Amino acid sequence: MSEVKIIAPAVANVPWQERTEAGNGAPIWRYTENPVIGRNPAKEVARIFNSAVMPYEDAFIGVFRGEQTNGVPYIYLGRSQDAIHWEFEEEKISFVDEEGNSFMPRYAYDPRLVKVEDTYYIIWCQDFYGAAIGMARTTDFKTFVRVENPFLPFNRNAVLFPRKIHGNFMMLSRPSDSGHTPFGDIFLSESPDLVYWGKHRHVMGKSENWWESLKIGGGAAPIETTEGWLLFYHGVGGTCNGYVYSIGGAILDIDNPSIVKYRCENFLLTPEEWYEERGFVPNVTFPCATLHDAESGRIAIYYGAADTYVGLAFTTAEEIISYIKEHSVVRPNDTEIGKR
Repeated sequence: MSEVKIIAPAVANVPWQERTEAGNGAPIWRYTENPVIGRNPAKEVARIFNSAVMPYEDAFIGVFRGEQTNGVPYIYLGRSQDAIHWEFEEEKISFVDEEGNSFMPRYAYDPRLVKVEDTYYIIWCQDFYGAAIGMARTTDFKTFVRVENPFLPFNRNAVLFPRKIHGNFMMLSRPSDSGHTPFGDIFLSESPDLVYWGKHRHVMGKSENWWESLKIGGGAAPIETTEGWLLFYHGVGGTCNGYVYSIGGAILDIDNPSIVKYRCENFLLTPEEWYEERGFVPNVTFPCATLHDAESGRIAIYYGAADTYVGLAFTTAEEIISYIKEHSVVRPNDTEIGKR
């Protein structure tokens, strides 16, 4: 039996493919039929990428970044029986305010989807007089009620933890600027009610490792394990031809997640396949979601590829946590509580 355990409901039908050759030594292997979502996947949608999925009613549901054919990104709802083959609703998600009136963002992209207690939360980037975090809640995936913007602009890459900690909601985010930010660290904030946010803490920043030497940002919702919160995040390095987005891994303290216990020095996945290297924005692997099963320890990672496709990769909690710990390098800014 594995010593490392995922603390979450069992999901017996997590998509899975037995190990193929794992690249670069990290115990992550790509689905051989990638990409799982290709170009022009729905009416008036040119590309879907950077999207989030989760189990729902014995099947799967997801929120997807759909680049419309007019160039404006919005969030679309998709459903699947196997979390590999997806059917999308033709119309983008219709958000309303607390009174039920239409309350649509000007644009919306890079959604995350997290269940906390009995409610599902969508978190995305939108215009709030500059790039900022948008949020909505639903209990039935029919009505989507937007809540107040949690932070001032400029901010991106927000993701909720799947349970409250010390009675408060916890959320990671990456303060930024109004453009294609050439900097960024991950911060933690908490709230008793999803309206008032505070106790902001620094979690971790870029490092001297090339693949995350410019900026980092939150990825999939943290996975609770017996070793701490397993976090897949993205790291960005620069080349003469632009940015490269890779996937990294860290383990945060279970009670004080602004403290980094382990942080992998190496990337876990970097653009190497054609669908990652070639697309609307080349050289991007961008994690936004995982499906994971507590009984088997299996983890399926969903990631955006080259801002054009959705890719799928696999690992297990035991293997990936062991690898992160074995290759961990933490710095004073990682291990401190994160306030000054």
